[in-house]
Amino acid sequence: MASNAAFAEVANLAGDPARAGMLHALMDGRALTATELARVAGITPQTASGHLMQLTAGGLLSVEKQGRHRYHRLASPAVARMLESIMQVAADAAPRKKTFAGPRDLALRAARTCYDHLAGHLGVALADALVTRGDIELGADAGIVTKSGAALFDRLGIELGANSKSKSRMMCRPCLDWSERRPHLAGHVGAALCKHCLSEGWIKHIDGTRAVAVTVKGQRNFRDVFGVSGV
Repeated sequence: MASNAAFAEVANLAGDPARAGMLHALMDGRALTATELARVAGITPQTASGHLMQLTAGGLLSVEKQGRHRYHRLASPAVARMLESIMQVAADAAPRKKTFAGPRDLALRAARTCYDHLAGHLGVALADALVTRGDIELGADAGIVTKSGAALFDRLGIELGANSKSKSRMMCRPCLDWSERRPHLAGHVGAALCKHCLSEGWIKHIDGTRAVAVTVKGQRNFRDVFGVSGV
């Protein structure tokens, strides 16, 4: 169990508004430079570098060097789960007053990436469909892929083998969606499904946000393959 001091350190790292903005920008699983993250947080590159050093030292970020550039990404799926949970708590704790969602908010609620898997209305709808079809079974904290599910993923060409860089990662689990208040699909299965949807052109990233747009091809396949429409 983590000590109170370690708990407080992580909470402090995630609690700063500038650092929170940079962590949120990395929730789509991609790696960004200090300059890109500074722009997201609305701070100078020099200030961003200091924040990024703290986040890396605290275990929330990892750094990859490529030529002259340094790319920052979330250190692990556990960090992404922590951030998604904080968003859930923050949404529940927000004052209950009438608000008007802008285009950006509507896009995030419709479909987005949660680290490396799909979230929002699309993510929850796909999880519901797979459970209803009997392709996966989800419990409170974990799930399994059934024989019919394995056959479905095989037909689609989706590889469910464990990632060698993350051998301890769970194959299939529910992840509570902060906007839908219901679970979407995470773990190796959720990541593989998201990767397939992107590579096949069923969804595409919307620049400057972790929202994704469903293409015409995606609408057709989500309906024909999973029985999911209206996304």
